[in-house]
Amino acid sequence: MDTSKNKREWQEKTLKASLKRAPEREERFLTNSGLEIDDLYTPDDLQGFDYVQKLGFSGEYPFTRGVQPTMYRGRVWTMRQYAGFASAEESNKRYHYLLEQGQTGLSVAFDLPTQIGYDSDHPKAQGEVGKVGVPISSLEDMETLFKGIPFDKVSTSMTINSTAPILLAMYIAVGKKQGVDPSKLDGTIQNDLLKEYIARGTYIFPPRPSMRLITDIFSYCTEKLPRWNTISISGYHIREAGSTAPQEVAFTLANGMAYVQAAIDIGLDVDKFAGRLSFFFAAHSNLFEEVAKFRAARRLWAKIMNERFRAKDPRSMMLRFHTQTCGHTLTAQQPDNNIIRTAMQALSAVLGGTQSLHTNSRDEAYATPSAEAVTIALRTQQLLAYENGVGDCVDPFGGSYYVEHLTDVLQAEAEKYIEKIDQLGGALAAIEHGFQQREIQESSYRAQKDIESGRRTVVGVNKFVSPYPPITGLLKVNPVEAEKQKQRVIALKAKRDKKKVTQVLNNLKEVASGKGNTMPVVIECVESYATLGEICDVLRSVFGEQQEFLVF
Repeated sequence: MDTSKNKREWQEKTLKASLKRAPEREERFLTNSGLEIDDLYTPDDLQGFDYVQKLGFSGEYPFTRGVQPTMYRGRVWTMRQYAGFASAEESNKRYHYLLEQGQTGLSVAFDLPTQIGYDSDHPKAQGEVGKVGVPISSLEDMETLFKGIPFDKVSTSMTINSTAPILLAMYIAVGKKQGVDPSKLDGTIQNDLLKEYIARGTYIFPPRPSMRLITDIFSYCTEKLPRWNTISISGYHIREAGSTAPQEVAFTLANGMAYVQAAIDIGLDVDKFAGRLSFFFAAHSNLFEEVAKFRAARRLWAKIMNERFRAKDPRSMMLRFHTQTCGHTLTAQQPDNNIIRTAMQALSAVLGGTQSLHTNSRDEAYATPSAEAVTIALRTQQLLAYENGVGDCVDPFGGSYYVEHLTDVLQAEAEKYIEKIDQLGGALAAIEHGFQQREIQESSYRAQKDIESGRRTVVGVNKFVSPYPPITGLLKVNPVEAEKQKQRVIALKAKRDKKKVTQVLNNLKEVASGKGNTMPVVIECVESYATLGEICDVLRSVFGEQQEFLVF
């Protein structure tokens, strides 16, 4: 049968019929990223599709269908609700609540001063302590944050970048106090500075010393923390800044390539560290495009690790990833719609084979999630996991003409961007040229224009608009908590062994000024109750501070 001829005849016939009913049908159908969608897909759309090379089986190269042979039939994804606010004590209560509600892993949000290396008593921290996450200035705060939470039973993800070595050191120190050997610790540190220069901005040091700190973590954990995911290479913030799906995949994997190369350059064997690299993606609103995106990212990373870096261990080629539903798609208008948005985005992540998942809360366009809202978000995951059978079959969209075609297109588009980045000298050089930043700005602008013109529908915002009652029960961070946190830091600095703190900080300066691994001495610093701000000040004195990239 000539399927291509039959498809053309079918399209001509149905187009004539549909135009009589709806003249606007002449408009092209596009994904959120602007990829054109045909009316119908047939085997002809997969010409040259090599089953073994492109699809294969789950748990086997090229991992298109998933990184584990049985995927969720063996174990459902880890449910991590990103949380942290007010103080270590208040955040600890939220963690215990979430674990009681069935959450299976922790995900820590840190406040802005903690992210950019200032203690809670620093003048620059005023007004920001505990607002967008938990304030952590010292090991004492970290001990409070994880009080009653056994590190040998719960894995923890920490979304922290510039100060990642310090927070990881604190986590190791708390584990020791619990009697848990570092080799038994299970979790992830984000530790992805390149995407900060591209899309997020919570950097402290220039890129090259930042890369040194990242590879110090790789080297240290390879030896001491074999179960720890040393980096979570993040496309989430790239997508939240306005990128398309192909850009999210390309820029994320290009950053991953830069990290792999940096580790190889300091003498690490790719198969010794690459199996502990992890990734972090957004789940946007177009379900089929997102499913295809996750599949394409897995296949492309496997190809990169196999062909470019000559990895031999299959684990080095596996793209394991966490997913978060898209925060910037949440609307203040008709906030209950956000529950449905989140559910559909979470469904795409599960159908795409994520390893762990955070679901956003209905009230996040207004505030840090309330306990009620975050419970609904967690229940969304539990409903997907246990009620509707979406995890019963590995890669249920595998073989779909449409999804396989989209997977191919997304991979091809991402590869074009990676080629451009290679031509500029790699991810870091491209960032210094402003390439990724400009591409994201242009994509974000186009998407916003589409919303404002009505070409893209946002229910409750530019279509189906109706009055809605004011949202109630919002979480409000008590400003008293910030002052209490500030006084705790002042009291700690007064009671600790000042001579010991001075000594370890001097040791850190010496190591940072040379070529040694900074992680062992950072651990000594936090165990002596040197604060996060003091450690960062030492590193600032050696590395300097990054100035904002100007993109024209």
